[in-house]
Amino acid sequence: MKWVGGKSRLLAQLLPLLPPGSELMRHVEPFFGGGALFFARRPERALLCDVNPSLVATYEAVRDQVDRVIAHLERLSAAHKVERYYEVRHRYNHGKRIDQPERAAMFVYLNKTCFNGLHRVNRRGEFNVPAGRYDNPRILDEGLLRAAQRMLQGAELRCGSFEQVLTAAKPGDFVYFDPPYEPVSATASFTAYSQGGFGRADQERLRDVYAELDRRRCKLMLSNSDVPFIRELYAKFRIDVIAAPRAINCDAKKRGLVSEVVVRNY
Repeated sequence: MKWVGGKSRLLAQLLPLLPPGSELMRHVEPFFGGGALFFARRPERALLCDVNPSLVATYEAVRDQVDRVIAHLERLSAAHKVERYYEVRHRYNHGKRIDQPERAAMFVYLNKTCFNGLHRVNRRGEFNVPAGRYDNPRILDEGLLRAAQRMLQGAELRCGSFEQVLTAAKPGDFVYFDPPYEPVSATASFTAYSQGGFGRADQERLRDVYAELDRRRCKLMLSNSDVPFIRELYAKFRIDVIAAPRAINCDAKKRGLVSEVVVRNY
C-alpha cells in the first residue's frame, strides 16, 4: 500500500533501533497505515490498529478473502484508464451493496492509481484525490497480496483511535507509534488522512498514552517531525534523529531529505 509517511525507505534506519529481543515480543501499531515496519519484521503476533475504517477493512479482506480481492483487482486492472478511475472513485464513495472483498479491491486500485498514493477525505468522508499520471501502474501484484495474507494471519486488526491501545497493550509488548506528523511549517500540514485531522491537542493526548505505556513497561518507539514542540513533549525520553525523504510535493525539486525524530523509552 502506498501511504503518506510510509516507512519503506526508512527501514534501514528504524530496524537497528528496535529493542533487544523484539523478535519475541507482540508487535503493536496504533497507526498502522501502510504497515512497512510490520511487514519487514513479520512478527508471529500482532495487534494492528488504525482510525481509517476502509484501510482496516481492506487488510481484513486481504487476510480472510484474498482470492476474491485478487479476482476483483484483475477486472479493475484490465479496464484501467483515467476515465475509469473517476467512475470507480464515484462508486467507491456512493455505491451501495459493495461487499468487503470488492470494496477492498477498489481501495487498492484507487491507492495504486491516485496522485502520489495520497489518501485524503473531505468533510463528508469521501475520498477525493485526483487520478495520478502513470503510464502503466502496477495495480495487481498477486504475489505481494498472498504474502501479505500469510503475514496477517497472526494479526488482530482493530479500527479506532490510538487511545484504544491502553485497553490492550501489556508489559513486554513492542509498540510502534507512527502518527500524523506535527507540521514543520504553517504550509506543510497534511492531516486529512481521516475525518477530523490530527492537531496539537491530539499530539498531547498521544504523549500521555505513550507515558502511560512506559509506566506499564511496554517497549515504545515513536516517529514524528523534528520540531521543538515534539521534542518538548518527549523530553524525558531518548530521542534519535534520522534522515527521511520528503515525498509529497507537486514540485519534484522541493523533494529532499528532512530530519525526523525517533523517540524511545529504552
